[in-house]
Amino acid sequence: MGVLLYYPTVNPPTEVVHQALLYWDGLASVVPRDPRVYEALVGTELRRLEERELYRPLTFTPETLDVLDRYGPSPHAGQNWSLLTRELQRIAARPDPPRPTSPPEAVLFTSKITYELQQLLLELRLAANLVPWNLRAELSVSKEVQSLVVGVLARELAATTDLALFPYTDSEDAYRNSLRPTSPTGCLAWEMELGRLLPVPAPDTATEDVLVFRERYADERRRLMRALHRMLGDLRRDYEHPADVFAQLRVELSEAVEDYRAARRGSRMAWVHRSVTVSVALAAAAGGALLLPDLGWLLGTVGGYALNVATREIRPLARARTDHDFSYLHRVHSGLA
Repeated sequence: MGVLLYYPTVNPPTEVVHQALLYWDGLASVVPRDPRVYEALVGTELRRLEERELYRPLTFTPETLDVLDRYGPSPHAGQNWSLLTRELQRIAARPDPPRPTSPPEAVLFTSKITYELQQLLLELRLAANLVPWNLRAELSVSKEVQSLVVGVLARELAATTDLALFPYTDSEDAYRNSLRPTSPTGCLAWEMELGRLLPVPAPDTATEDVLVFRERYADERRRLMRALHRMLGDLRRDYEHPADVFAQLRVELSEAVEDYRAARRGSRMAWVHRSVTVSVALAAAAGGALLLPDLGWLLGTVGGYALNVATREIRPLARARTDHDFSYLHRVHSGLA
């Protein structure tokens, strides 16, 4: 089912951890390369999940950071650099730009970015070095700057690894920045709300209880996510006939939803619905009627829940995945009745 790649910070909130345990093979986040920093930064719960091979700490390497090198080997590295340069310059030119603070509003580890980008942030006064004795090699930045830089990197990292990584964030800004088009052409994507189909345990549910449910109802969980991702993959490829795609998979998806609903009833946990939006990048050839602004319609209903699809423009990946190109937004504070 793939691995949920959480960003822009290292430690995801408990709700996102539970989402990963229920609907993905595991959880990943990007950590600094220094082992001492990792030990100081990563939370106890993530370490326990790492021992059970359910959490994967990822690091940026010089090769993965090529996507931000304007002279790098990637054909679109210059495009990524242009995107970040333009957006950072726009932020810095505002009448009241977000200056770094002490203590920092947000932190950007220098091991997650290139030296050239670090210098640009310092020159634009959008970042400041923290005290020299700090072993973490951190920059003090605003949350806006953090979400822009890490959002771009997370989506590119998901396309360059052998793992099936699905970018997943609870930051609206980071989500939008990771999908922002770099040019008027860009490419198109479907956006679909899936929160009703992917409920999570109520707040204060113990992670151990979630793990027990994960093992006991493994077949139901996998069936649901495979049906959903099959539908998303078919929508990505057959974007001109979304209604036909849904019609072909409606029975399979409805049965998977009902089986999972029965599994939830069999558990002793309370469940809530949260808003989860998925963006499905379409083929480069998508166009025509899909270019109409604010285009959206009801794709169909599954288990009594409506699936609404809308079209939006996004930026292309430096290295597109052939198996999937999905990004998720989890709105933690917006429970659905």
